[in-house]
Amino acid sequence: MDTKKNVENKNFVKNSLKIIAESNLENIDENILNAYHKDAIIKAFHPVNELKNLSELSEKIWKPILRSFPDLERRDSIVIGGEYKDQYYVSTVSILTGTFLNSWLGVQPTKKTIHLRLCEVHQLKDKKIISSHMLIDTIDFIRQAGFWPINKSLGVEQLWPSPITGDGSTFENYDDDLSKSSLKQSLEMQNTLNIKPETEEKSKNDKEYLKHELLNHPQKDYWHPKMMWYGPCGIGTARGLEGFIDHHQLPFRVTFTERDYWTIGHVAEIGDGNYSMTAGWHSIECIHGSNEWLGYKATGKKIKMRVMDFYLHNEGLVRENWVPIDIAHILYQMDIDIFSLIAEK
Repeated sequence: MDTKKNVENKNFVKNSLKIIAESNLENIDENILNAYHKDAIIKAFHPVNELKNLSELSEKIWKPILRSFPDLERRDSIVIGGEYKDQYYVSTVSILTGTFLNSWLGVQPTKKTIHLRLCEVHQLKDKKIISSHMLIDTIDFIRQAGFWPINKSLGVEQLWPSPITGDGSTFENYDDDLSKSSLKQSLEMQNTLNIKPETEEKSKNDKEYLKHELLNHPQKDYWHPKMMWYGPCGIGTARGLEGFIDHHQLPFRVTFTERDYWTIGHVAEIGDGNYSMTAGWHSIECIHGSNEWLGYKATGKKIKMRVMDFYLHNEGLVRENWVPIDIAHILYQMDIDIFSLIAEK
């Protein structure tokens, strides 16, 4: 795409969203109108979910957050842009930091610092946002507030770091060929996920065999030896291919052997310099078939997953992968209402 236009789009989104996050109750509506098209479509994290208009964006997301965190500030670790199906997009990985002074989502205030992990995909039209997909890691918010409402994570729960290269939110005029190459690599890696050794008869009864197969799976050709996989709260962070397999991929594959990645497709696919991202709302449909992933008894229900993937491509391979997933929404489909559990405490 036109690199100058891409930089303009990223600056507009970055600056507009910072103004919104650092608004007060008196000017939040005006700041939203300055950033969003009047007919914008907004889809958000559970339990907010789909919003009908900009008034609901204000009343259901931003005003409650601003009441709960009056000193809120936003910092972006990744801001990337590009074209997908002839439309302009900007996508971000950010942290909203504030002092938790009033209850939010039924969680009682701690009077301490909270970092809200926020990942977004925005489509632009006529120099405004026409469509948004927003994921706040609500399980991580609950964890920071002193509650642990779900089973223990296999990975490490932590604040997601910025890219190791330190350039996730710099707005250089990247070479278009480099951007295309980054997206091509991430899509090729994702396509290998359709190879399912977990469906082999031997894998069903021998996890060590399955782990061996995953370590030698075609995905290995794409991941950097020092890869980092930053998952949502409930899964956690993993380092290296073996850590990724142990802490997320193997339990996920065993639990969801019946899954469909590609029929539904993505709402956006972006390559921008050494970065790429894909997002689906939802991008995965699967059957909850065992208790391996997250540790909950199999329900046999069809589960829909809201997932984004942000990739850093470094030294010719995928070096880091930030993966927001709406875990609260997944659990709700398993008849586990995290927010009702918190209200009972």
